[in-house]
Amino acid sequence: MNANLYALLRDHFPEDAEQPCLLIPGGPVIHYDDLDAASARIAHALLGAGCRVGDRVAVQTDKCPDSLALYLACLRAGLVYLPLNTGYQKAELAYFFADAEPALVVCDPDAAQLIAGLRPQASVLTLRDRAGTLLECADHEPEQFETVMSRADDLAAILYTSGTTGRSKGAMLSHRNLASNALTLVSQWGFTRGDVLLHALPVYHVHGLFVACHCALLSGSRILWLPKFDAAEACARLPQATVMMGVPTFYTRLLSEPQFGAASCRNIRLFVSGSAPLLAETFETFRARTGHAILERYGMTETGMNTANPLSGERIAGTVGPPLPGVSVRIVDAEGRPCDTGVVGDIEIKGPNVFRGYWRMPEKTREEFSAEGYFRTGDLGEWLANGYLRLVGRAKDLIITGGLNVYPAEIEERINALPGVLESAVIGIADADFGEAVTAVVVARSGCGLAEDDLIATLKAEFAGFKVPKRVHFATELPRNAMGKVQKSVLRDRYARQ
Repeated sequence: MNANLYALLRDHFPEDAEQPCLLIPGGPVIHYDDLDAASARIAHALLGAGCRVGDRVAVQTDKCPDSLALYLACLRAGLVYLPLNTGYQKAELAYFFADAEPALVVCDPDAAQLIAGLRPQASVLTLRDRAGTLLECADHEPEQFETVMSRADDLAAILYTSGTTGRSKGAMLSHRNLASNALTLVSQWGFTRGDVLLHALPVYHVHGLFVACHCALLSGSRILWLPKFDAAEACARLPQATVMMGVPTFYTRLLSEPQFGAASCRNIRLFVSGSAPLLAETFETFRARTGHAILERYGMTETGMNTANPLSGERIAGTVGPPLPGVSVRIVDAEGRPCDTGVVGDIEIKGPNVFRGYWRMPEKTREEFSAEGYFRTGDLGEWLANGYLRLVGRAKDLIITGGLNVYPAEIEERINALPGVLESAVIGIADADFGEAVTAVVVARSGCGLAEDDLIATLKAEFAGFKVPKRVHFATELPRNAMGKVQKSVLRDRYARQ
């Protein structure tokens, strides 16, 4: 039996393959047979570019229907898909390419020269909506492709997740990891062929690429494909949908639209939120305005989804529900002993959804797993009496802004290297729109005049926009505890009021 994820997805396409798959506002309708044929042609093109089974294919392109076909083509050809945030800059890309050693990079045409210089050992193809050298290569290829036989533990994708030391780690996800999570979510969230998923998420991220797309493809339903999230556009399109997935920022922005209300949601059966904590205030305001209780769930790059509030049953604000079927979640103290209900501890995960480890980092992988095989998430939580999980913090000071992860150490390292900077601390401040706003606190060297705008402009040239501090505060010193560790909780409290 072929464990290749594409084989599983293809088996669940509608029997009438001419059924719509992607609905593009202002564009064409792409049917299931169109997507199957496009992924076949692209798979041939990837092999023609020199790729072989197990090679990495790095992709940094804007969201378009062809980007989904490219992902599926990589699965079919037994290649390892490596999606990269479109905001990543030169230094970030250089690190990813050196670490993952992709055989092929697919990028926007405007970035082709830069990419070729960063990874001269790789082939470079370009892709933009319905254009680019990738599609030119694929145009004359056959519309049939025999999907590669894959084992369950073969790699399907590598997704980079930042480390607290500033060095990104490549999470290795297998066909089994992705398939098990997709099958569980389709069942738990009641997806059927009658569903229409409003998809406004990016596809370089677990949420948009795996959770959303897999649920729709595995149920043979339709995807209302938006290139990005725009609150007014989403509000206008919601009556055509039955399901919406989003990050908390999507929901706060919908609530800011005067025309958004129960009538907009008249055909929606399910709203799902994830990638960052949903404020209880947002949950309650949304329910009062629409009559819908948002389903919040808990997942991460290394594991996919772990827990979820129920489809049928009580959804509780500030919680992420019980563990999903087949996923073991435990909360332990510093000695690894299970915590009682109501006691905060470290969250650990075990199950077929848990990744294989970090790319070329065996020692780090061993550190992150317990002797019993549980993955140490670095998150803190507690069990409620009803068996629901409540997240209470992140042990490693992770900032989640607009559903995207920012690790302070990476930004601090660069700020500290700037002329005139003595030291810095990067924190997340609660923000109604983004969930958390990246904020820097900087101590300047004596006699050095530093300006907030200049510092932000410098960082914008080097980092993806979501990592750049929204504000920079200047202080004479950073608060420290008796061990000399910067007390970021003190900084968060101090600057939350400014």
